[in-house]
Amino acid sequence: MADMNDDGWFDSGRAVVRSDWIDYNGHMNVGYYVVAFDQATEAVCAHFGVGEAYRREANASMFVVEAHVTYDREVLEAAPLAFRSRIVDFDAKRFHLLHRMFHAEQGYLAATNELMCLHVDLAQRRSAPFPPVAMTKVQSLGEAHGRLAPTDGVGRSIRIRRR
Repeated sequence: MADMNDDGWFDSGRAVVRSDWIDYNGHMNVGYYVVAFDQATEAVCAHFGVGEAYRREANASMFVVEAHVTYDREVLEAAPLAFRSRIVDFDAKRFHLLHRMFHAEQGYLAATNELMCLHVDLAQRRSAPFPPVAMTKVQSLGEAHGRLAPTDGVGRSIRIRRR
């Protein structure tokens, strides 16, 4: 698959930490992690054929219905970022997606973003099955990712771990 990288994950883009994404702690603000991850989500959706152009043509789109972000290591202004994405699970209307954000030069994991994405008929404002072409692509990538080793960090919950 052309958009797969060496580890089998989908290469979902690159970005650079912008100066207006920096907060008073001198690192990328938590909200801009979601903005950056949204660009990676859009790359996945475009790959499946359900991106912005699809919304205009089909009056249907993808909605995120649940999200979880981890902040593993800070990134600073001008840091180059690389995104890798993996389909954790899917069905006729949804895909469960995990993104990883890396510092593109130093290679460390900066953050993760786990999403449940839902295909929506915008005229009805209700969930709807993927169109056949998109479903074929979701299934192909989902099955390829299903053959990879289990992924740490999927299905996390927030809690204080007691010792």
